Amino acid sequence: QVQLVESGGGLVQAGGSLRLSCTASGRIFSTYTMGWFRQAPGQEREFVAATTWRGSNIYYADSVKGRFSISRDNAKNTVYLEMNSLKPEDTAVYYCAITEVIGRPVRTEEFRYWGQGTQVTVSS
Repeated sequence: QVQLVESGGGLVQAGGSLRLSCTASGRIFSTYTMGWFRQAPGQEREFVAATTWRGSNIYYADSVKGRFSISRDNAKNTVYLEMNSLKPEDTAVYYCAITEVIGRPVRTEEFRYWGQGTQVTVSS
């Protein structure tokens, strides 16, 4: 069993930055992949970014490439999502999730464990 807790959401003006954190507890293997997803009101949950626990495989959705950066601190069992040049369309609840699926998982159904989500609101 794995537990995930996100933090760091909030209200920011367009062009601003936020850093989200996700701390994991429980049995975590080095082959796991940690992902960030987001869900805006009335929309489906979508993939944002992911990293393997070792950091050997990092990938992003096209919509956030060049603006968002995912990183991890294995000693703290924490993964971060640094979000820069935020736009109003980035407004959503952001979730972290973890999967044992090997490769480049991006679908919600591929991720087994989820956090409770943290709200990010970008004002124009």
